[in-house]
Amino acid sequence: MVIPVFSRWPVRLAAVRAAGWNCRHYGKLVHERLQVFQSLRDRLLKASGSPSGRDLAIRLADGRTVKGSAGVTSPLQIARSERVTGAVVSRVNGELWALSRPLLEDCELQLLGFDSLEGKEVVWRTGACVLASVLERVFSAGVCREGVSDTGLYCDYQLQDSSISLLEVEQACKQVAAGKIPITTLELTLQDLKELFQDNAVRLQLAEEQMMGDTVGVFRCGDSVGVCSGLLLPHTGFLKAFKMLQVSPVTLSGSSEASGILRMIGVSFPSEREREQWEKEQEEARRRDHRRIGKAQELFFFHDVSPGSCFFMPKGAHIYNTLTDFIKSEYRRRGFSEVVTPTLFSTALWERSGHWQHYSENMFSVSSETHTFALKPMNCPAHCVMFEQRLRSWREMPIRWADFGALHRNEASGTLGGLTRVRRFCQDDAHIFCTPEQLELEITACLDFVRSVYRVFGFSFHCLLSTRPASSMGDSALWDCAEQQLESSLKLFQERWELNPGDGAFYGPKIDILIRDALGRQHQCATIQLDFQLPIRFNLQYVGADGQMKRPIMIHRAVLGSLERMIAILAENFGGKWPFWLSPAQVMVVPVGGSSEAYAQQVVSRLREAGFMADIDDDHGNTLNKKIRSAQLAQYNYIFVVGEKESECGTVSVRTRAGQQIGQKTLEDVMKTLTQLTETRSNEELI
Repeated sequence: MVIPVFSRWPVRLAAVRAAGWNCRHYGKLVHERLQVFQSLRDRLLKASGSPSGRDLAIRLADGRTVKGSAGVTSPLQIARSERVTGAVVSRVNGELWALSRPLLEDCELQLLGFDSLEGKEVVWRTGACVLASVLERVFSAGVCREGVSDTGLYCDYQLQDSSISLLEVEQACKQVAAGKIPITTLELTLQDLKELFQDNAVRLQLAEEQMMGDTVGVFRCGDSVGVCSGLLLPHTGFLKAFKMLQVSPVTLSGSSEASGILRMIGVSFPSEREREQWEKEQEEARRRDHRRIGKAQELFFFHDVSPGSCFFMPKGAHIYNTLTDFIKSEYRRRGFSEVVTPTLFSTALWERSGHWQHYSENMFSVSSETHTFALKPMNCPAHCVMFEQRLRSWREMPIRWADFGALHRNEASGTLGGLTRVRRFCQDDAHIFCTPEQLELEITACLDFVRSVYRVFGFSFHCLLSTRPASSMGDSALWDCAEQQLESSLKLFQERWELNPGDGAFYGPKIDILIRDALGRQHQCATIQLDFQLPIRFNLQYVGADGQMKRPIMIHRAVLGSLERMIAILAENFGGKWPFWLSPAQVMVVPVGGSSEAYAQQVVSRLREAGFMADIDDDHGNTLNKKIRSAQLAQYNYIFVVGEKESECGTVSVRTRAGQQIGQKTLEDVMKTLTQLTETRSNEELI
């Protein structure tokens, strides 16, 4: 078997020599790796057997049914025959399916484009494979890892000459992609992986970390072989544009020292049109950046005296407290009781809960005399301690405890970013202790809680069922039972959900809820986690109706998630134009003339007494139009202009921040409407 070398790729020999590579030795390694890959592929193809070729009925999204052959017809062939343009991945009976993978049975087929979240991920993952090939073959880098994030693609690599031009990489990726190089994928075991990457210890280590089960995905693109976790495009020709964004150093997990590994981050696209649209979206995202909004509106800031911990200014604290009050009002309706627990605990508690073994590197520890303590990164062990303080009865169940205590996690400094990743934060955290008979109802109630809150913000969402990870705690039978319970509740919930294998917490499976903001970006905030393990580790028991001692089931639950992160998401979702009920700048009162200032002060006082965020602009140096414009730029929801006429009649002249003039209204009528906007948590702008 002859394995071709990509001689048409413009390998930079100067860079190779500068990096100290032995070209002949490197070429031999590439040749040997490709031989191993082909051998593994031949073995897997032989084991899979030959396609059946029987007739298939394939139902399309528009209701039409087309014919195909089992093991032969692929979604790509269907897309071409039906003249469907822009397809990059498909769903077959609800399961994500690669375009080039043959169909096996009668099915419902949905073709997805780059405008879908699944399509973006496939395009970016394939782009990461192309980037890895380019860095390895064109720039002679030692590639360690490639993959995708929520915002694009990345490739980790080692190269002594680190001054690579991003534009040069972009152009090389585009040139290589134009070659329509086939992409082949395999699912390999750990033993196969060790054989394939026996010459690259770092890549092998990182590949092992990517394994979610017994196998991991591996691809071949030209002469390059790498690791991919997920579906890929059939060939590189589906990609027409690339944008490389930045290069930054990478610290390997479990190490605080510099690794010498660099990460290149970028994005790939099926056409130049999608790239142009993405650039417009990025400009809008920069305009909406919560850090810019936080500074402009004086909401919050960060300081080196407490890295990763936010200082909330009065207006930011108003948003923070309003969100907290919102959730607390829901707690009262839904049978939750608030508790207050310590911040500092002995490591004995974390050893008992299992967090010290699995999470200690992410915890801040403190030594005092002969004991070691740690700041709590979560509330669940403390709530277990509260549960065990006395004997519980089945009549008390379910017990729903909510805790707004401060949490601390030792995030790496390089991962900190505004409010989205912090070291000190607060969750709308709660834990439910229930009987097995109550479990389904409690999970359903948690899901309803999530839906009702996200509707207030106008978020659409879908759910992920995250199952047992590779590093988990407890008996597999309990895990199976827990996953079945969550799946049953999701089916009853009747909202879109999908399986997320291997991404559960180490103590139990979970439902993660992904919201979509105004820019179409996804964020994971709410979570519902089922836990059979902590009640066992803490030996939690209650007396059942039959008088026997029984084990409660524990549900971990958050709706907003981190308040800090939710504020960042809301700031960017609303673009700093906060809805009235949440706004830190609700009303600006503007007096016209010195004789109206006393009345303006009365208006402000009444508004503040009623609980509204009201201010007055009594700067005599500015014109009326400038004052109104300043209030609009500061995103005050309403501007109340008052002059002699308003003073005499007890009215205000109302304008919106959008520039609409509503006209004169009595202060009493206006305040009634403002109260209604607040109580209904309306996102409407008009009075």
